[in-house]
Amino acid sequence: MNNIFAVYKPKGPTSHDIVDQVRRITGIKKVGHAGTLDPLAEGVLVIAVTRSATKQIDSIVKTEKEYIAKVKFGETSTTDDEEGEKTKVLNSNIQITNNKIEEVLKKFVGGIKQMPPIYSAIKVKGQTAYKMARKGKEIKLEPRDVLIKEIEILDYKWPYLELRIVCGPGTYIRSLARDIGEVLKVGAYLAALKRTRVGDYKIEEAIKPEEIIVKE
Repeated sequence: MNNIFAVYKPKGPTSHDIVDQVRRITGIKKVGHAGTLDPLAEGVLVIAVTRSATKQIDSIVKTEKEYIAKVKFGETSTTDDEEGEKTKVLNSNIQITNNKIEEVLKKFVGGIKQMPPIYSAIKVKGQTAYKMARKGKEIKLEPRDVLIKEIEILDYKWPYLELRIVCGPGTYIRSLARDIGEVLKVGAYLAALKRTRVGDYKIEEAIKPEEIIVKE
């Protein structure tokens, strides 16, 4: 097995938890990952084991990603996902047609400006945004340039919309869910997320941490 490989991260643990688990299994301290997955997300987490392997992480982080996202309409969330405090949107009883959603999704394909979630690992003046948010501090984040290559509707039954998304590095699917809800004027948040690919690393090839065999 290569010393860079895809692990299937389940819902619950953080990406760092998986790295720690790999360290314990392999007995190797130099372990890293390419592209953080939130605790509520699951799917492909690319792991690099040994010093020479971890040096390649930066280039893997910059590759495109593919996700299956479940968006819930009718409510907003303080974290833009299932974990946050929810607020019902007053006009969310209006059910949106498939055609209307397709029309709106076209606006998000290509190079777009995206505001990251306040509850994120972005550093603001040397401090992590989500830690500041939890302390009730005011946070000012700047919009970022991101690239969304494809958005495909897989399933839609109000209030849930399932999408397949192919995007460039640095894209927040939580922000995309929130912004789609804003444009449709019904509110939305990310109810579930599965990462199915990071560059050439696919979910079909992802292994459980305990299946790891490391070549020295």
